[in-house]
Amino acid sequence: MCGIAGILDLNGTREINRDALNRMAAAIVHRGPDGEGFFTAPGIGLAHQRLAIIDIDGGAQPFKTQARDCVLSFNGEIYNYENLADELTSKGLIPRTRSDTEILAEGLARNGTGFIDQLRGMFALSFWEPDTCRLTLARDRLGERPLYYTQTNDGFLLFASEIRAILASGLIKKRHLNQEAIADYFFYGYVPDPKTIFQDIHKLPPAHILTAGPGMDVQLTRFWQPVFAANNALNFSDASELLLEEIDNAVSAQMISDAPLGAFLSGGADSAGVVASMHQKGENIVACTVGFDEASHDERPFARQIATKFNAEHHELVAELNATALIDDVALAFGEPFADSSALPSFLLAKLARNHVTVALTGDGGDELFAGYRRYPFFLNEEKARSVVPHAIRKTVFGPAGALYPKLDWAPRPMRFKTTFQSLAQSSAEGYAAAVAINLPDRARKMLSRDLQKTLNRYRPHDVIAQAMAGANTDSDLSRIQYADLMTWLPGRMLVKTDRASMAHGLEVRPPLLDHRLVEWAGQLPANFKLENGVRKRVLKKAFEPRLGQSYLNRPKKGFDAPIVNWLRRESGNPLDRLTASHHWRESGYLNDQMIDKMSRAHRSGRANFAQELWSVIMFDAFLRNVASA
Repeated sequence: MCGIAGILDLNGTREINRDALNRMAAAIVHRGPDGEGFFTAPGIGLAHQRLAIIDIDGGAQPFKTQARDCVLSFNGEIYNYENLADELTSKGLIPRTRSDTEILAEGLARNGTGFIDQLRGMFALSFWEPDTCRLTLARDRLGERPLYYTQTNDGFLLFASEIRAILASGLIKKRHLNQEAIADYFFYGYVPDPKTIFQDIHKLPPAHILTAGPGMDVQLTRFWQPVFAANNALNFSDASELLLEEIDNAVSAQMISDAPLGAFLSGGADSAGVVASMHQKGENIVACTVGFDEASHDERPFARQIATKFNAEHHELVAELNATALIDDVALAFGEPFADSSALPSFLLAKLARNHVTVALTGDGGDELFAGYRRYPFFLNEEKARSVVPHAIRKTVFGPAGALYPKLDWAPRPMRFKTTFQSLAQSSAEGYAAAVAINLPDRARKMLSRDLQKTLNRYRPHDVIAQAMAGANTDSDLSRIQYADLMTWLPGRMLVKTDRASMAHGLEVRPPLLDHRLVEWAGQLPANFKLENGVRKRVLKKAFEPRLGQSYLNRPKKGFDAPIVNWLRRESGNPLDRLTASHHWRESGYLNDQMIDKMSRAHRSGRANFAQELWSVIMFDAFLRNVASA
């Protein structure tokens, strides 16, 4: 894995600002500490920071092809590059390296962007064709690797693996924040693709190709999307056996590495299953786990159980909050405000793992593909109610009930009716948007300043989910929300967290459960194979059962979020102390400081739980001080 950056003249062949390109590369040196490379020609400049994984001695980038003198700079890994190499060799290519870089570059030079369809891997790539003066940018199917871009007022296209590289170029004179993105952030806890927190900087969406060149309009095309089409002829038992084979295949493919390789082991079924599959290959496993002193959030004992079972070399770390250093480090690494509190332990886990390995496999994707989230059965039950009770009645009855009912965070889950009432008063898309939101919709709105609310007018963050659900070509309620998660939650939140936390320490992370072949295979599973009678991930648990055992698979999951409720009630070292004193968020003009001060006092005293809302402000403030104002 690596970091890439570049500058393209959209008007002609003006000289590229080499100082700007150098600054862009320097801003992402953490992504590739093993080497640096540049390519410049009239109208184009490419930069590359390398983390050497495959063919450590070869494969340096930017890479020039034998065919047509094209140039590739890419971030990622192509797991099937050896098979692709055989095909290219049979057609006359004589490889000069053992790297996936060369095979990707030569394949694109000879076959065009259609070659991307053959790739099995994770990637964000830039490919320059000098004979046509065309630049191609592309991002992998699920959005595992990031890619940002913008256009300057004087006609240059800038792109990079991280926002900080674009900002470091010095070619962006004004840093206007995207006000819709601010509303999205305080609702979802992240900024969904293709927006970023900055008005004029964009994310290239997953599974998209961008083409540009002098005198050309910038064009975006989509080359893949997940399909959910149930094969009702499948037998559940056979499906579980086939699934285990598919997972073993994906894990085996992603274990290719010339650098030390290990795994993140959280204590959950997904990461445990990946470690079990790694064990099947008969290789020594290095597993890394982070936990907390608070037992309610600590899964280290379960991770130890799996590490012992599969003879893994196990390393543990207890996460502690340093409000000044850690929060600022995370904010800088992410480049945008990010309110998922598990980003902190993820950051520490990556730091721990980098001491022992260069590549780590994770269990990311299991919940999205096999219906592991608690919100899934809740949503399906709500859908049943929506189908019976007309919308007008639901809005009239449940809307006021949701507004009046208290948010009982302390109560047993069956007594927490507030969000359910609110959801039933809404459409399916509105209800699911609220389910994935990090803050309650009414609270998120009240946290924004009146001026910002007025500017936003009728903009609704809910529409992000509505648009995603509308794009799902399925009549299954479960598949619709799974599709929405694959389009929004997964690339915008879960994979961003993994990428930024790991690459801040020069660690490559691979999620085998998101192998696109496995994703396509899972799309044919009937809904009840994934979720039935409240049992989530049925077929995945059945597949893992011979290796992990029923008792392990059926125990309650604690999750990986940080214990921020208690962190924000500390007497000393409380992040709220810095928030109270900070002028960054107060003077931004985007937030209702009186409301937030009120929340802070109530939370500190224990009268209410506003931990997540306040954490959103803490991370927004950290973004303002470390990125927006830098």
